[in-house]
Amino acid sequence: MLLAAASAVALAALCMGAAHATDGYLEEGVSPADKATGGAGVAEGRDALTLGNNPAGLMDVGQQFNLDLTLFAPSRGYDATGTFFVAPGSHESSYDLFGVPAMAYSRPIDGDSSWGVALYGNGGMDTDYKVSSNPNCGGAPGVFCSGKAGVDLEQAFLTVGYAHRFGSFSVGVAPILAIQEFAAEGLAAFKPLSSNANNFTDNGGVFSVGGGLRAGVEWRATDSLRIGVSGTTPIWTSNFSKYSGLFAGAGGFDIPATIAAGLAYDVAPTITLLADYKHIFYSDVPSVANSSLLWLSGLKFGASNGPGFGWRDVDVVSIGAEWRPTKDLTLRAGYSHNTQPIRPADVMLNILAPGTITDHVSAGATYALNKNNAIDFAAVYAPEQSVSGIEYLPGFGANTGSNIKIHLSEFEATLGWTYKFDSMASNAPIVTRY
Repeated sequence: MLLAAASAVALAALCMGAAHATDGYLEEGVSPADKATGGAGVAEGRDALTLGNNPAGLMDVGQQFNLDLTLFAPSRGYDATGTFFVAPGSHESSYDLFGVPAMAYSRPIDGDSSWGVALYGNGGMDTDYKVSSNPNCGGAPGVFCSGKAGVDLEQAFLTVGYAHRFGSFSVGVAPILAIQEFAAEGLAAFKPLSSNANNFTDNGGVFSVGGGLRAGVEWRATDSLRIGVSGTTPIWTSNFSKYSGLFAGAGGFDIPATIAAGLAYDVAPTITLLADYKHIFYSDVPSVANSSLLWLSGLKFGASNGPGFGWRDVDVVSIGAEWRPTKDLTLRAGYSHNTQPIRPADVMLNILAPGTITDHVSAGATYALNKNNAIDFAAVYAPEQSVSGIEYLPGFGANTGSNIKIHLSEFEATLGWTYKFDSMASNAPIVTRY
């Protein structure tokens, strides 16, 4: 029954739309609690979705089931002046509301070990620029002179984890199965720059599958201080065959590795402060990290080390606070800042993937309806951030008189339900630290 439910949520996660995310194209947090505290939670397992952050946290959460739905509303687009190819003016991507479900289950095995399973979306990117007149193309429509343009990247993750306690240390491991879907359209004008023009654009959606591993440690240094470290290997995936002429390495698009460290400190019995640092290794994925301008030196899209989107590694700092004013209510707030992944030189291609966000603020709450059931809520706002650069033309190079500014802002709201089984419910209110 659990596998059937997981399969249904996985299908829903891919069908309901992709999520932009504030840390490049990866989510700032998986569970409502993590989202509400700015993504901080490496040292604080608060629900079964700790599997998406630090599997060692399974030792803190007991037996419970989580079911969440995030409604995500991004606003993205670009402004261009002085261009000879890209459609000038202001253009906004359509489709501004997406639903992203998540679910997880955890259960102790004995006093020193636990296991869990989780299914969630952890990243994606979507743009959809409608057909519009482009005077730079002799009347041909579209952002890139090829009609409706955009990309759609969706990712779903299934992970099963195990944690064991060794005195004041907890260690957890969680193999990950990933499913991606990708589609691109409206890029026909770039086909002469591709190593395989037939598998470059307008080929519909195609799936990719792969796997990796997440592991973590949590140390209870004192009664009040917890320190956590977690890391995820690259998630090695099969190539997007229908886009082997677009992504470097004949369609390669692995999911980048991450490493994170954090602490949780109880400044009072009802107040916990959290702080995390995370590094995302986008530079290890050529189709994401390689400069989009490599074609200027003769390298073609889809080649073994061909052009990409020019993204840099991202560093993220998150801080959050949790206050438990009553046994039934927990209030949370947080903030995070990440470095800018997109270089100005790569702005033109990143019209398709304007992951420019560098800051977000968040808040949320958990309210226990009774000893078994609780409602979780989180809201995240990422103010608009932009990156500006110039246009580059095949056969001509830099158009120094042009300016292209891509921008993105985001708002998301998550509503969740937590069921705390009686074996756990008799020990502590559902909203306190487990």
